[in-house]
Amino acid sequence: MEEHPQPPQIPSTPKRPQMLSILCILTFIGSGLNVFSSLFIASFFDAFQVLAEEIGEKYGLPGMEIFLSATPGFFLITALLYSGSVTGAIMMWRLRKVGFHLYTIAQILLLIAPMYFLNLQSPSVLDLIFSGLFIILYSTQMKHMH
Repeated sequence: MEEHPQPPQIPSTPKRPQMLSILCILTFIGSGLNVFSSLFIASFFDAFQVLAEEIGEKYGLPGMEIFLSATPGFFLITALLYSGSVTGAIMMWRLRKVGFHLYTIAQILLLIAPMYFLNLQSPSVLDLIFSGLFIILYSTQMKHMH
């Protein structure tokens, strides 16, 4: 009886769960757009401030006074923090547990930054809900990461 040599076994890479993929894609979209918009506003801050004043006067939109109290530095910091969120999501996409920690730290700092830079009393309720929900949902996927 002739024996056939067996091909070397290649270790299989763990499969990313669908829920983790969906969360990462949503983070890529949301945080990715925020990186670009924050960098864009910081780069053209004076023009955006004039536009915000005009919109605020013409339409009386609430929140424009908060935008007008910001500085280009605030938008650069938020761009950096959103980049941290995207980097964390990329690491989680690759099933790296450290990505969860990076993402969580960036999200917490994104909640604190407006309170520090814009002298707000508390974070936005909507920001709290979305950040908290994503952190909780990502934490349920930690068992699939190494």
